[in-house]
Amino acid sequence: MKKNDVEADSKFSHFEKSIDKKGIKRAPKGYDNYEFIHSKDGRVIRLLAEYLYPKQVMDKNNVKKGIIFFGSARVKPNDKNGDNAGYYNDARILAKLLTDWSNTLPKEKSFNIVTGGGPGIMEAANRGSYDAGRKSVGLNISLPFEQMPNQYISEVLNFEFHYFFMRKFWFVYLANAMVVFPGGFGTLDELMEILTLRQTKKVTKPLPIILYGQNYWQKLINFDFLIEMGMINKEDVELFSYANTPDEAFKKLKSELSKIHKL
Repeated sequence: MKKNDVEADSKFSHFEKSIDKKGIKRAPKGYDNYEFIHSKDGRVIRLLAEYLYPKQVMDKNNVKKGIIFFGSARVKPNDKNGDNAGYYNDARILAKLLTDWSNTLPKEKSFNIVTGGGPGIMEAANRGSYDAGRKSVGLNISLPFEQMPNQYISEVLNFEFHYFFMRKFWFVYLANAMVVFPGGFGTLDELMEILTLRQTKKVTKPLPIILYGQNYWQKLINFDFLIEMGMINKEDVELFSYANTPDEAFKKLKSELSKIHKL
């Protein structure tokens, strides 16, 4: 054996003696590696999880068709703030009317109430479904304020999202009808996004959209001015209709959904 080989063997022998006899720990598998999953490179896996996990749960619970409720998180059951008074209770009543009707339909044609999972109008709609004895969905989002799950979501259908666009995907995917109660930035964002998707035919399925509280919406958004200025077409305002009472909204939705789904 050459002198250099002897010296090399001697060095490796010394190195091996310095290794902990217990050996090194197993490395975590990639999908179990918290640091990796929550890193920039793990983002695509997180996105897939926010699609696949809700899908798995909703398939298991036979949630196929949804009636979506949007609206302010700040509205309270006994709100005394002028025109806001009554919106919470109206949303609760409307959700119960829709759920009572849905409970009479064949299982494969029935509808579940779906909300953003938080307080205000979202709580009211989940509560109306709870009153009628049916499971409802809460698509919550992690925010620094306002957005804690309300107590009327069915526990198994209570979801928490990180990505707004994945949450919006699920709203649109489940939607067979939408009721948009008065709200602020978040409600406007959701409304304008769905109207844009309908206007541009990115969503082609029949989708009744009701703006609840005609006075509120017409004060907030001057659709006639948008038409006058050529920013939207006259027929674009046919993408939605107004309702001012739970009974009026219920009759419209029942009629349209019955035609669409041959109920």
